[in-house]
Amino acid sequence: MPPLAARASRAVLITRPQPGAAESARAVMALGWAPLLAPALTLTALPFKPPSSCQALILTSRAAARALPPAALSVIAVGEATATEARARGFANVEAAAGDAAALAALISATRRPEDGALCLAVGEGYALDLAAALRAKGFRVIRRVVYAARPSASLPGEAQQALRDGSIYAALFTSPRLAHETIRLLRDAGLEPAASRISAIALSPRIAAALSALPWAEIRTAVRPDHAALLACLGRADMLGSPS
Repeated sequence: MPPLAARASRAVLITRPQPGAAESARAVMALGWAPLLAPALTLTALPFKPPSSCQALILTSRAAARALPPAALSVIAVGEATATEARARGFANVEAAAGDAAALAALISATRRPEDGALCLAVGEGYALDLAAALRAKGFRVIRRVVYAARPSASLPGEAQQALRDGSIYAALFTSPRLAHETIRLLRDAGLEPAASRISAIALSPRIAAALSALPWAEIRTAVRPDHAALLACLGRADMLGSPS
């Protein structure tokens, strides 16, 4: 593998679905990179009616917060970005955990009691099953509500495929294990697995990094915290040749 400084590419592949992809694109541009959108999933909000007896609404992602109408419920969010999104949507009483499922479960255990009522867990289709199981093991009644569907993309955009063939992509950003798995599927379907060997994969968490290990990336970097700012710091500025800050 050539040293990082020898790779002159300046594009960054963004695998998040919209609307988060646009946010990442703006942040990547501010660091001097050329964002290249290749969402591995498409999100669709689903109808949601909060349970009548619920002591708190649990949000595991910004996508879940975006899918919900405001309600007079106490909210516990996985991290500050999700909490900010919930407040912007009209929720008033919002607490934030430290950014991952373990921290979220710990905060709930520390601040809520099972005897005070059920927890409503608002999630995407197929998400947060482990969190629900962990909370139930602690004695909580968990009402799991699917508030958005995440559908796999059929293929990589043509511009992204061309950039992968040209070797002009320096890094790819990954914010969930599912995005990692789906992006790997898309690369394989397009016959572009070898392109990974020229790309730095930037993971939001160790779980995502583990999912990425299915391909021989040039390197896999993991953010020091599970938040978007730390992910971008792990990418670094383009004028620093993508070295971690």
